[in-house]
Amino acid sequence: MTTYARRTLLLTLSAAAVAGTLAAVSPAARAQDSGTTGPALTWRACAEPALARQECAELPVPLDYRDPDGPQLRLAVSRVRSERPGARRGTLLLIPGGPGGPGVSWLGAKGAALGKEMAGAYDLVSFDPRGTGGSSKAGCGLDPADRHLVTLRSWPGPDGDITENVARSRRIAEACGRHGGAVLGSLSTANEVRDIERLRRALGEAKLSAWASSYGTYVGAVYAQKYPQHTDRWVLDSNGDPDPSRVERGWLANMSAGADERFPDFAAWAADPAREDEGLRLAERPQDVRPLFLELAARLDRAPKESATQGVPLTGNRLRQALQNALQSDGLFPQLARLVRQAQDPAARPVLPDALAGPLPDENAAAVMVPLCNDVRWPASVSAYRRAVAADRARYPLTAGMPANVVYCAFWKDAPAEKPTRITAEGPSNILMLQNRRDPNTPYFGALKMRQSLGGRARMVTLEHGGHGAYLGNGNACGDRAVTAFLTTGRRPQQDAYCAD
Repeated sequence: MTTYARRTLLLTLSAAAVAGTLAAVSPAARAQDSGTTGPALTWRACAEPALARQECAELPVPLDYRDPDGPQLRLAVSRVRSERPGARRGTLLLIPGGPGGPGVSWLGAKGAALGKEMAGAYDLVSFDPRGTGGSSKAGCGLDPADRHLVTLRSWPGPDGDITENVARSRRIAEACGRHGGAVLGSLSTANEVRDIERLRRALGEAKLSAWASSYGTYVGAVYAQKYPQHTDRWVLDSNGDPDPSRVERGWLANMSAGADERFPDFAAWAADPAREDEGLRLAERPQDVRPLFLELAARLDRAPKESATQGVPLTGNRLRQALQNALQSDGLFPQLARLVRQAQDPAARPVLPDALAGPLPDENAAAVMVPLCNDVRWPASVSAYRRAVAADRARYPLTAGMPANVVYCAFWKDAPAEKPTRITAEGPSNILMLQNRRDPNTPYFGALKMRQSLGGRARMVTLEHGGHGAYLGNGNACGDRAVTAFLTTGRRPQQDAYCAD
């Protein structure tokens, strides 16, 4: 018997044991875990006008999989049914990014384009992970000042001081410990994977195909590790390093180098003479854009500028966060260049991007934060963070030490309920990875670690392109063709491939 055959047999007979905290459930629950039946989904027309093409349902999932018959949470689920039943071969699950990203609205945004590519081969299904969108939520009761993106992200002070970051991180961790409760404690990658398995059974599918993006690639990789026998055609788009000793902490740290690798794309765009007529040309030469940006951020550190949003000034760190956001897509470059121009104009009141203009709702902030802390233990040494920030600021000025800085997870009340899953090469060879060469959020060097971990299970298509999230909108036609061909025909490159256009 091969290694994979032995593993499949073990998973079939004892899937609960493989699923971490699911190990203590009843025999009936273990039997259900390996089957294709589960709680029925009652489909209805979605209430939101933006989801007019979708059907919606609610999926009950255990708050705690060690007590499968105990308190239940509700997950919002949606689908776009195949319009060609004769061509349908199964269900394609969209696994959203984040943490904190909802899937129902993602399907709403991508469903038409994806449906055209799939030509009826699948019902398209997505879900809002627990804590997000229309699913059961939890909050920490945070003060609004602690829910701005530039405070949830630990941007150091102008001189690199992290005293305020440490105080805020302690305050956030304490608030979540006091107010979060059991639902907050259940927000983790491991539980999202179990929820996907529950969804598979509710859909009545023996196997799922998937398109996972960003953080969703880690969720998808863990699902493929835990339930390989239930995976069909698996696409991982924009991948992070799956190192189980770091996971989210490593992804955050990698953003320093990711921003450096991506910034030249923005610099070339901002120095292009074509920007002149738009009033968005920032410099005559690409090499001049970086010092211009760094000098402007330092000036705003010293003297924040009143913005068009009352009570929310444009600071150096808000400008840096605007850069982080804009590097995700070429389509956001004009917004960033316009903000820079307004910051340079003494008479202007800069218009902040919506993501920077106010605090996140408390429950949304929790969905973004909490899985980072529930998945893996973070170091608690403040002095170590102080040294790391100083080194990172010197090496990567664009991100000013933020990716190496202390966060609330360093002071989290509860230890992770289980260890992160180690991604390995054991399992069917049915994974296609797609990766932009200059991805600021999940950099190429981290994706190579995922590729190495998956070994012969995967092939990777690298796109000579910048931005985060590649398939159908932020990659290139060559990469789109590779994914569409794999999902619709099963054809996959014989070896790792490269797309230049």
